[in-house]
Amino acid sequence: RRHTRFKCDWSSDVSLPISDFQLWLKGLLHERDVRVMFTKKDGTEREMLCTLAESKIPEDQKPKTEGGNFGVEAQRVFDLDKKEWRSFRWDSIINISFTL
Repeated sequence: RRHTRFKCDWSSDVSLPISDFQLWLKGLLHERDVRVMFTKKDGTEREMLCTLAESKIPEDQKPKTEGGNFGVEAQRVFDLDKKEWRSFRWDSIINISFTL
């Protein structure tokens, strides 16, 4: 098993419709657990172990529809520690890590 880390350095191009990074991370979230470090609105940093992999989400927590991903500004994910749905803003990501 290999542990991979990415530091995110956002440029002013963050307002593009959907970036390659967003598509890549969404795909990764559908496959495995990802640790995302981001800055919350209040300025504090938070680290969240999250996923979109259906097999990791309890049956009663699974989304009823495909919607609700919050579009290009934020991503809704299932927080594996809190066992609840949470979100992070794409432009607030500091780094991500995951195990292959």
